[in-house]
Amino acid sequence: MMVALIDSGLGLLSTTGWLRHLAPELDLLLFLDPDGAPWGSRTASFVTDRLFSAAHLAVQLGAEAIVVPCNTATVTAIDALRESFEPRVPVIGTVPAVKSAAAVGESIAVWATVRTTASDYQKRLIAEFANGRPVAGVACPGLAEAIDLGDMTAASEAIADAAKRTPRNCDSVVLGCTHYPLVAPEILQSLPTGTTLYDSAEAVARQALRRLDRTAELHSTTGSIDVVLSGRRGNLPAGAHAYPVGRALAAAARVPRDILISAATRASMNAPTV
Repeated sequence: MMVALIDSGLGLLSTTGWLRHLAPELDLLLFLDPDGAPWGSRTASFVTDRLFSAAHLAVQLGAEAIVVPCNTATVTAIDALRESFEPRVPVIGTVPAVKSAAAVGESIAVWATVRTTASDYQKRLIAEFANGRPVAGVACPGLAEAIDLGDMTAASEAIADAAKRTPRNCDSVVLGCTHYPLVAPEILQSLPTGTTLYDSAEAVARQALRRLDRTAELHSTTGSIDVVLSGRRGNLPAGAHAYPVGRALAAAARVPRDILISAATRASMNAPTV
């Protein structure tokens, strides 16, 4: 069985890593868009066009499910994508793990791209799942782009800037961009001691398996991992090698749990999925 994951850049690595960990027998098609990245600063029509182009190609290549591990693409076009492809091909989107944070934390910040932070979708998500908790939206310009490049200096600068704009009383920070878990240790170091980070990568991977009526089990076989870059066959960008999960996926290896989650980052098993 083949599953396609679509993002503009390395934001798909964490969800791909969880799928590889939970169901290593799946064949995975990774669609990145270096010609159009980053999507976080693009218009809605641009993001929708690129997402649909990748999805149509994925299905032509044999994908039986489409995962969109990108908050920007999800808030922009997931409904239209579902209308076009379901029920024949399940479409799984990604939303920030606000519900999980609100179940535990007292005060929450959501770090995300500029587009996601300003979206009506995120506002509705907070209204529905924050359970009355105060939630601060913190836009993180430049962070996803730095992560794509594997530029830790630029990423550190963007993290420091976002941390300065995060209310000091927040005990929970939701990583509302799928790129951000790749630098979770650096983000955590920038925040007050005791802050918990939340991301939805594991929850999205498990939702994809549920939609496919599959369970996470140990398998003796290992599926293929193929990469498509703006419509062209290729390899994971060099920036992926800056991260343990990227190196494992580049080698088409199985992905151990310990490189997907740190003791300081709470896995969002009960995160809302779409």
